[in-house]
Amino acid sequence: MSGAGKGGLPGLTPPKPIPLKDRASLIFVERAQLDVLDGAFVAVNADGTRTQIPVGGLAGIMLEPGARISHAAVSLAARVGTLITWVGEAGVRLYSSGQPGGARADRLLWQASLALNDEARLRVVREMYKRRFKEEPPARRSVDQLRGIEGARVRESYALLAAQYGVSWKRRSYDRKDWDGSDIPNRCLSAATACLHGLSEAAVLAAGYAPAVGFLHSGKPLSFVYDVADIFKMETVVPEAFRIAGKAEKGRLDMSPDRAVRLACRDRFRKEKLLERIIPTIEQVLSAGGLPRPEPPPEAVPVAFEDETFGDPGHR
Repeated sequence: MSGAGKGGLPGLTPPKPIPLKDRASLIFVERAQLDVLDGAFVAVNADGTRTQIPVGGLAGIMLEPGARISHAAVSLAARVGTLITWVGEAGVRLYSSGQPGGARADRLLWQASLALNDEARLRVVREMYKRRFKEEPPARRSVDQLRGIEGARVRESYALLAAQYGVSWKRRSYDRKDWDGSDIPNRCLSAATACLHGLSEAAVLAAGYAPAVGFLHSGKPLSFVYDVADIFKMETVVPEAFRIAGKAEKGRLDMSPDRAVRLACRDRFRKEKLLERIIPTIEQVLSAGGLPRPEPPPEAVPVAFEDETFGDPGHR
């Protein structure tokens, strides 16, 4: 076996990221130690048993309370471009994220120019609306007006899905400080959207964009993540959340609703081929803004050494 390259693992060639479309979605880890042992990324249980995790084949790993991770495991995940996220109950409370984003200045500048141009931003928001609801948005509406229309349509969809699956539904209500205080339908919705947000953040970072620079959402660290997730939300995780909530209310679950939702979302992501669609959708939505990608200024220092290309544009 060949020796390690600079910064690689002993005895192994340096790992390289693979495109997001070729990966599995997310896994959740709780009450285990993540480490690199004998060259493998593993979860070690309290009794010492190891479960090998194909870290380079995942979009992200969500660490729930009770999980610990070693420096070697974080380093390997970073090299293969897998997002590590520390979260709270059912993956809902986000504590911190394992990648800062912003790996591609050209894409960041393009994203920022679109967000700062009122006309371009409106065109992007209208394209998001079109893709989310599969129809053209109403003409001559501002971003704020489209946001209000979307909110009303989402509330109507919640009510229809609740009726379809026999769920006792009042309204969307979630207190980040009191997870157990929410009713089952709201807990299922929160767990489901957390799965989609994790996947969307991995896609935004892999594509080389900034999670904070949103178009419909703004002022949050994950505004663009919410924008991207909302495009797919109603066709993927929301129906699964209400389906699981309906089964839970009828006593037909053999596991916690939170876990059932995560498994259902994972299967739905695979069925809908979401990992293959999400980055191309990001590019198409931003292109709808109608602004060209910025060229580097003439005084910019050229790249001294071209890096080998692999994975997605945002991978380092």
